Amino acid sequence: MKINTAQFVISNTDYQKCPSSKKPEYAFIGRSNVGKSSLINMLTNHSKLAKTSGKPGKTQLINHFIINDEWYLVDLPGYGWAQVSKKERSKWDKMVKDYLIYRSNLFLVFVLVDSRLPPQKIDLEFINWIGEQQIPLAIILTKTDKLSKNQVAKNQAGLVKSLKAKWDEVPPVFKSSSVDKNGKEDILNYIDQINRGNS
Repeated sequence: MKINTAQFVISNTDYQKCPSSKKPEYAFIGRSNVGKSSLINMLTNHSKLAKTSGKPGKTQLINHFIINDEWYLVDLPGYGWAQVSKKERSKWDKMVKDYLIYRSNLFLVFVLVDSRLPPQKIDLEFINWIGEQQIPLAIILTKTDKLSKNQVAKNQAGLVKSLKAKWDEVPPVFKSSSVDKNGKEDILNYIDQINRGNS
């Protein structure tokens, strides 16, 4: 799949105010500062479509972008925000989980995981929660350009092994880098494959 057009549509704090549409949606979420905005910009060929920041917690709303006038890319707030109040964290948590559970045209959630780290408890808990809700998901390992291929493979194997404790079949795992555009084609082709299968 080639992305020809990518436009910001709307930001919301409530899934019920999201665009009223039957177009498929693909949501992107990950631990704060995992490289989500950079990945979205890389996938859509836009340097500033999603706002990037060195400060965790930049994304605080449900952001919808229309892609090729065919499907929505949804940028969700990250989880694991260390520098916000418990009340604020709870509000974001409810907003995101309500969207994930109740959004009827959500086709898939991409959970971003930092490839440089061994399996993190917060990532495993979130991935397992999505599985328990029976929401389709795939995992994207980010920042693979920062490590050797052997180290990326080792950390990926560690993640898969940890998930196998609760999963009969581990979700698909993609490797990506917003720097060298690694994984772009695989991720977009996967979205295209799902869209075609549901058309």
